[in-house]
Amino acid sequence: MTDDSTHVQGTPAEHQKHRPETLAKRQEILRAASEVFGMKGSSKGTLEEIAHKVGMTRAGILHHFGSKRGLLLAVLQFRDTSAVADLESHHMPGGGGLFRHLIDTVRRNEQRPGIVYTFVTLSAESITEDNPGHDYFLQRYTNLRNEITEALISMARERRTTIDMNKAIMASSAILAVMDGLQLQWLVDGQKLDLSASTEYAIDTIVASVIPDAAESA
Repeated sequence: MTDDSTHVQGTPAEHQKHRPETLAKRQEILRAASEVFGMKGSSKGTLEEIAHKVGMTRAGILHHFGSKRGLLLAVLQFRDTSAVADLESHHMPGGGGLFRHLIDTVRRNEQRPGIVYTFVTLSAESITEDNPGHDYFLQRYTNLRNEITEALISMARERRTTIDMNKAIMASSAILAVMDGLQLQWLVDGQKLDLSASTEYAIDTIVASVIPDAAESA
């Protein structure tokens, strides 16, 4: 859900970014880690299991990512960039397309509760400035707020209507807050909550509060 420029702290192989073989191995590790953490969560998923999947040792994984926390943060960024890469345009859509993309992402997340658990846990821990994930989540929320605000402006322009910028900015924060809050409820409730339907309802309602009658096009 973020753009590709979001920086993840705690990935010590930054200086190797121009080596294709290193990038390929990191991608392989991230795919394996996404599978393991997606099924088991960050606490039960182990570096040993991930290392086994890619034919490496635990030390080899740590060589690329520094720590398990560094790997977890990289997995979250990998999830975000992969979601955008899967789009036909290979970049975040604008206007009403952005809100459809957010809802589609939630539908995919319903199939990978471990990744949702990892996101909720790490985002909560990132509130302190000395936390390794602080900069990642700060930039992530900043990017998303800006993208949502721009999407609302674009929708208003398409409808040739005016928009209250203060309401648009507040709506962008509210949409992210609702999405994160619903994910937490979904986990606590044993995934019984209809996460995607609840998210779609919340987004449609908030968008319509800024741009009347816009829900059907969001």
